[in-house]
Amino acid sequence: MSSQSPPLAALAPGVSAAGKLDRADIESLAAAGVRTIVNNRPDGEDPGQLPADEARRVAEAHGIAYHHIPVTAATLTRADVDAVAAVLAAAEQPIVLHCRSGTRSTLLWALVRLREGAEPFGLVAEAAGHGIDIAALPAIAARLR
Repeated sequence: MSSQSPPLAALAPGVSAAGKLDRADIESLAAAGVRTIVNNRPDGEDPGQLPADEARRVAEAHGIAYHHIPVTAATLTRADVDAVAAVLAAAEQPIVLHCRSGTRSTLLWALVRLREGAEPFGLVAEAAGHGIDIAALPAIAARLR
């Protein structure tokens, strides 16, 4: 078990994105004070992936609220963005959104920020500063209107 938290991209105060999480990562996040995890990975995306039900049990055993909002680029809907927006508005921080690489989670965060009036190309640049490519943000936002 690693005592080090997984790499996090700080998207906003109290909100970060991460790639895939395993049991040890969730335990490390708990030790670091994370209060909420949002899992954006569909179960079975990768062999050996920690299933959402098991991740929920680990998180909740450590006092972390757990939300499973699975998306893929092809299946992303306004309802998914609504669900993430609701968690970001109401959940206890710090919040970590995660998927396989952090890209989908960052994209979902950016789609919420667009609704709040943020400028799309600024969000793309901010994500790029973390090594995350969400250049498709304007096109995806247009598709979801």
